Amino acid sequence: MRAIWKGALTFGLVNVPVKVYSATEDHDVSLHQVHNKDGGRIRYQRVCEIDGEVVPYQDIDKAYDDGDKTVVLTKEDFAALPAEKSREIDVVEFVPSDQVDLLTLDKAYYLEPDSASPKAYVLLRKTLEQTDRTAIVRFSLRQKTRLAALRVRGDVLVLQTLLWADEVREAAFPALDETVRISAKELELSASLVESFASDFDPSEFTDEYQQELRILIDAKLEQGDALDTSETFGDHEEEDTGGEVIDLMEALRASVEKSRAARGGGAKSAKKDDAPAKKPAAKKSAPKSDAKKPAAKKPAAKKPAAKKTAKAS
Repeated sequence: MRAIWKGALTFGLVNVPVKVYSATEDHDVSLHQVHNKDGGRIRYQRVCEIDGEVVPYQDIDKAYDDGDKTVVLTKEDFAALPAEKSREIDVVEFVPSDQVDLLTLDKAYYLEPDSASPKAYVLLRKTLEQTDRTAIVRFSLRQKTRLAALRVRGDVLVLQTLLWADEVREAAFPALDETVRISAKELELSASLVESFASDFDPSEFTDEYQQELRILIDAKLEQGDALDTSETFGDHEEEDTGGEVIDLMEALRASVEKSRAARGGGAKSAKKDDAPAKKPAAKKSAPKSDAKKPAAKKPAAKKPAAKKTAKAS
């Protein structure tokens, strides 16, 4: 990893030099636009609407337009702002960790101690752990003043930027103002459904299936060319059309609970039954008896790879 920023954590008279690293990265396959006729790369140019000239990036400034007048802000103007010059992450307050709304959490960064001795860094980390507090800090990064939560993740201090209060929309839904009666039986069934799905969260168990399939598609195209049938690559994934039918809540809860219990309770029994035929020695012994017939059926399949090789060679 490469540090994107250097500065110091400050609270009171304590100063903790740190390096800042992006804690996350995008795993999406990088794609670009091309002309569908000849595959030519589509590129965008910055053109001035007054003289029609293409403007190099280094000659571009930012501006604010209030409708009547335009104020041009140069790179020197931004550099002169006091907040932009600051290289400090100032602790504003220490708050109970449960008071930080998860909805406001944004980009995460790792902090690495940047001094000969990491004692001050470790001291701050242990203090946050023991007090179960999160530090609310202010700092400037990339021409923006940021509000962030400083918390502990393992042995590392993590700085997670927060959305400002006016950036979080209010959830005003009239339907939620209506009085809804929930029976004790409905709550009981709902709780049973939750319990049937109860588990410990392990993020590594989940994968981005769309990106995996996209990579398979790209690899297949690289090997076989554009004449590729995607249904042969991924198989048929047909989704049931449920339409707009309104399903009774109680029936849906009962069905969900029963299905989940069957999957967990009866799943082990059905798995054993399914495994048995695959492990029967009789199935393995019967294969040699029909050797005279089966190899004859497999020979044409064995010649297919050879046909592909000769096609590539030509």
